[in-house]
Amino acid sequence: MTPTRTPGRRVVAVLAFDDVQLLDVTGPAEVLTTANSFGAHYDVRIVSATGEDVRTSSGVRLGVEGTAADLPRSLDTLIVPGRRDWRRAVADTELVALAEVLSTRARRTASVCAGAFVLAAAGLLDGRRAATHWELAADLVAAFPGVDVQADRLFVRDGPVVTSAGVTAGIDLALFLVEEDHGPDTARGAARQLVVFMARPGGQSQFSARLTAKRADDSAVRHVMDAVTSDPAADHDLDSLARRAGLSARHLGRLFRSQTGMTPGQYVEAVRTEAAQALLESGGHSVEEVARLAGFGSSETLRRVFQHRLGITPTTYRARFRSTVTAPPGS
Repeated sequence: MTPTRTPGRRVVAVLAFDDVQLLDVTGPAEVLTTANSFGAHYDVRIVSATGEDVRTSSGVRLGVEGTAADLPRSLDTLIVPGRRDWRRAVADTELVALAEVLSTRARRTASVCAGAFVLAAAGLLDGRRAATHWELAADLVAAFPGVDVQADRLFVRDGPVVTSAGVTAGIDLALFLVEEDHGPDTARGAARQLVVFMARPGGQSQFSARLTAKRADDSAVRHVMDAVTSDPAADHDLDSLARRAGLSARHLGRLFRSQTGMTPGQYVEAVRTEAAQALLESGGHSVEEVARLAGFGSSETLRRVFQHRLGITPTTYRARFRSTVTAPPGS
């Protein structure tokens, strides 16, 4: 049975194809349709080049509503998901051409994960900043040097094009679109309903400090890392950490850097920054309290570290977590 369409709704076309990642499609679709319960007006339509259902990368068959010919002439948003084998995707000339044509009919175009490669192949990212899965960032740079790849961002808007990082970042992207269209209250309502963050902890980074650091094989280094993450506010100067590891300070410093790619001090600062971010996101603490609880000691030290690492003050950071927007318009 053909779904009932409500006049005046924002038509969002999701371009599906074989071996597409299922969550790249269903994550944004779920956010947008959930937002309808909180005052949004989205009409999400999944289409394929042939009009036939597609088999996703997980093996789940995904139903579609037809082809591009079944869509209205004017679209509000085009969403292009990705597939793990991006080379196969960009080699599909019909898919790339269809993305290019549909983008001309849409007010804005978005991609999820490796969908950025399809947009790039269509020429839609030339001279633009873009995000993709962290593991594919170097490939995007190499394959499309005209794209300014933002390797550590969850999503990036550059003009009418919005690109997101890997897989679940499509949910973050969709919440951003909802807020842009209908305001933060609608986006917040959808986020609460779906039990997801309005804005993901860690700002707009794809990584936590523990994930950014290389995997440590040495048990002493892992013990030190665990001690820091379990209690960021404790005394974690180099001598204290060395005593905990049963090593000299010099030996621990060399070993830690060779194992993780960071100095112990850099790791401690990164973990404390994340702890402060989480406290600021949760609310209920003054900046001075956050500085003490996260191990920075003073609000001035916290402010200096935030300015250096994140480019904003703690107060501004906390305000931004009332919204999905964590950078000025156009970022």
